[in-house]
Amino acid sequence: QVQLVESGGGLVQAGGSLRLSCAASGRTVITYTMGWFRQAPGKEREFVAALSWSGGSTYYADSVKGRFTISRDNAGNTVYLQMNSLKPEDTAVYYCAAQRAYSGSYYYTRILQYDYWGQGTQVTVSS
Repeated sequence: QVQLVESGGGLVQAGGSLRLSCAASGRTVITYTMGWFRQAPGKEREFVAALSWSGGSTYYADSVKGRFTISRDNAGNTVYLQMNSLKPEDTAVYYCAAQRAYSGSYYYTRILQYDYWGQGTQVTVSS
């Protein structure tokens, strides 16, 4: 089993930055592809960013491309989402997800492709 715990959310003004962290425990996720999703009030959960376990492949939703960066630490058990130039429409609960991958180049963008989820962290961007 893999447990994921997100942190780093909060209230920030438009144009500001936040860095979210996702700490994995229970099993090393060094060979897991990692993803970030978000869910705004009244909306469905949506894909934000994904990272292959090799770190060589990343993918971003068009809405965050150029503003958000997904990365992981050298040990591979903490994943980050650096969010810059935040907009009010980025307000949501952000979820970290993990899925074992059999290739270092794989990443996943769909909710059903992930088996493990964190509890979420709230990000609120004021205008």
